[in-house]
Amino acid sequence: MQTSGNNMRNVTSDQWAGVAPGEIEDPRIWSEIIRQHTTLHPEFSFLPRKFKIAITASEHDRAAIKVHDIGLRLHKNADGETGFEVLVGGGLGRTPFIAKTIKPFVSGRDILSYIEAILRVYNQYGRRDNIYKARIKILVHELGIEKFAKEVDEEWKAMGDVGLTLDHAAIEEVRSRFSYPAYEKLPHMPDELKQAANDPLFERWRKNSVFPHKVQGYSIVVLSLKPVGGPPGDATAEQMDAVADLADKYSFGEIRVGHEQNLALPHVAKRDLPALFKALDRLGLATPNVNLVTDIIACPGLDYCSLANARSIPIAQELTRRFANHDTADLIGRLHINISGCINACGHHHVGHIGILGVEKNGEEFYQITIGGRADENAQLGTLIGPAVPYAEVADVIEDIVEAYLALRDRPEELFVDTVKRLGVEPIRERVYATR
Repeated sequence: MQTSGNNMRNVTSDQWAGVAPGEIEDPRIWSEIIRQHTTLHPEFSFLPRKFKIAITASEHDRAAIKVHDIGLRLHKNADGETGFEVLVGGGLGRTPFIAKTIKPFVSGRDILSYIEAILRVYNQYGRRDNIYKARIKILVHELGIEKFAKEVDEEWKAMGDVGLTLDHAAIEEVRSRFSYPAYEKLPHMPDELKQAANDPLFERWRKNSVFPHKVQGYSIVVLSLKPVGGPPGDATAEQMDAVADLADKYSFGEIRVGHEQNLALPHVAKRDLPALFKALDRLGLATPNVNLVTDIIACPGLDYCSLANARSIPIAQELTRRFANHDTADLIGRLHINISGCINACGHHHVGHIGILGVEKNGEEFYQITIGGRADENAQLGTLIGPAVPYAEVADVIEDIVEAYLALRDRPEELFVDTVKRLGVEPIRERVYATR
């Protein structure tokens, strides 16, 4: 929305919104309410810099709210009222920050006025003299979260009743626009699924790519766009035509896109999973690597982007070949690799479990590597593991990092990020750079 302007851009939620078990409520309703209010808002059409909001309603944050200008977490207070924890000042790029909580609870009826108060403070104090210091994350960092929160609270009180309080009817009017499929009453374990369990290829895909749905008898299916040796996140026109047909047949015509650069079919009956798997396998879209080491996020890099300093796609392709063995990937477990070809961080390398940043040194491509980052409810920035390495050595270093993790984890279930958190960077750095 409003691309290229210094104004409100996207208001996003996660790709499982409305169907994920355990959600407080459907966050898309609130995303739409905020989008309607902020798009083409005359007071905020010339902010110091672009502005993005993300909303989650689940315990596990798939919307990456802590790396947005404003992050909103739906929850209920002690009185059972639905509202938002409000976080401010997240962002990546050349100066990354994790958002901080500015208000533990703002009721749903007051969320528009509170967001306006934040935007007014940002509009007044945000830097317009330096594009590199113009984002709200810099203002929050320079003022401090306590001072920024005080300014917002004072502005919020001074606004008084400006007609932004949301009544029940207004919320329900937007809610009525979000229709849900005509779900059937289906068994939890249909015969089709029991029979397909004898197929090891189907079972590997099911355990990796199929996730719980809030309605019994249905599943959320993630389609991996990360084939071995292929550009991550790519799909051909023919594949997308076919996926659209499969969505019509198996997911009530709905396809969703996540920031992990994969697709999701949010309403698949469990009885249809075997047939869907066969169709996806024929299309090359049944790679069982969702959330594993080859499910890599990468920007276009130097191959396609004039801002980039180094290539991203060939690094990702080589890593998928190095870790192509599915048994090895399962042994490693959940591990996210994110690659950016420049400091603008379009590949979100700062919050990758392993982050790879391309830099230029004397006309050659080098790569800085960080470990321990994450973008979920426990979001944190990765830590630089050592000196930048040349293009030809990147895949070797990543292999060494993974081998160090496998040797250092205290049990098979301990995830890479948990091992890094427990031990710190140094034990892994020692193993990786010992022979370099």
